[in-house]
Amino acid sequence: MAPGARRDRPAGHGDRGVRVRVALVCGRFRPDRDGVADYVASLAGALPDAGVDAVVAAAGPRRELESQGAVSIATRWDLAGAAAAARALRRLRVDLVHVQFAPSAYGYSPFVGLLPVALGSVPLVTTLHEYGWWAWPGRVPPPAWDLLELRAPWDRETLLLAPNSSRLVVTNPVHAEVVRARLRRDPEVIPIGPNIEASLSGAVAEQDRSEVRAAVRRDLGLRPDAPLLVFFGFVHPVKGLRYVLDAMPTLLQRHPTAHLVIAGGVESLALPGDEALEFESELREQIGRLGLRRSVTMTGWLPASRVSRLLTAGDVGVFPYTHGVTAKAGAVLAAQAHRLPVVVTRADPPDPLFVDGKTALLVEPRDTATVRVALDRLLGDPCLADRLAAAGQAVASERSWDQVAAAHADLYGRVLAEAAEAKAARAW
Repeated sequence: MAPGARRDRPAGHGDRGVRVRVALVCGRFRPDRDGVADYVASLAGALPDAGVDAVVAAAGPRRELESQGAVSIATRWDLAGAAAAARALRRLRVDLVHVQFAPSAYGYSPFVGLLPVALGSVPLVTTLHEYGWWAWPGRVPPPAWDLLELRAPWDRETLLLAPNSSRLVVTNPVHAEVVRARLRRDPEVIPIGPNIEASLSGAVAEQDRSEVRAAVRRDLGLRPDAPLLVFFGFVHPVKGLRYVLDAMPTLLQRHPTAHLVIAGGVESLALPGDEALEFESELREQIGRLGLRRSVTMTGWLPASRVSRLLTAGDVGVFPYTHGVTAKAGAVLAAQAHRLPVVVTRADPPDPLFVDGKTALLVEPRDTATVRVALDRLLGDPCLADRLAAAGQAVASERSWDQVAAAHADLYGRVLAEAAEAKAARAW
């Protein structure tokens, strides 16, 4: 799914026995401006076929949320808002509450972490989309946190949320290790699906693929054989685009007609308002200073169908994130789902999904030279590019949203069964 796109499925489709009703709690539901919200939109769209009726619950204006198929449970995520959210969730009469946690999704407010106190007996599951780098309050020294977390059901990043959830979910094994080390719990690892699922695949669609490639190049004013590099996702300083731009002048000496498309909006919950405008201005200034105005296109936010066309038409996907690329990068999986070979930044510790020379070409963080070499290598070696494209597509095919939803349905079933057993034991 692209930011802002929704999967449309009837709520009662695919009935598999007794249906479960789950509230997916998202800080702010703006799929066009937040990766967690985009994930929630995709998951909510896929769950009905797995026997789960999902209600997306977020903070924000009621009418705005209702227009996106969500419900408002609070106006903001302060202390009073968290209490209001708990009351609203109880009124929804769901079987289970599933919180989707990342600090930016809640405006860096910690109070969603108090939900376990206010929800009562409703089973709670939490997905940690980000973990291991934030703390509230930030002025508390790490040794003090270590001591507190040993002696109390409290967590520096999620307050009571993670320690008191029936299950914790992460989207990749790197985060799983962080959770084990900090919370001494084994989380469920449920991979993320591609942000956009490919509409074309394999040899059956090869003619269509060729037509899309030609049409996209015409739209961009490029030669039919121009090499096309594609970045897709929210445009943010941590995405490493500065290093791609710095690599372009030398790359153009060897591939004079190469063109880079930066497809994605700049403003997001993590980079709002004036900060987004300032960063976009910096990138455009860099493009002009390097003489790249005819070699780089910044599209802004695009609907899923147009991003899918770009990914289908591309020769290389480039994702040099400054913090390294892991399996939680839905935009990278989207590129791979479209049979696009990818250049990604090496993570520390390495993510097993991205193996250099097998499923991707790996580059070093904040390293223009390795980005340039990797791009030149893929543009100059069609056989390598084809091997990486096929391997990446195979990886993405194992992470469809139907598979993600089925894994969640299985998890919900186990949590609810345990809750029922515990209730029966108390009654006995």
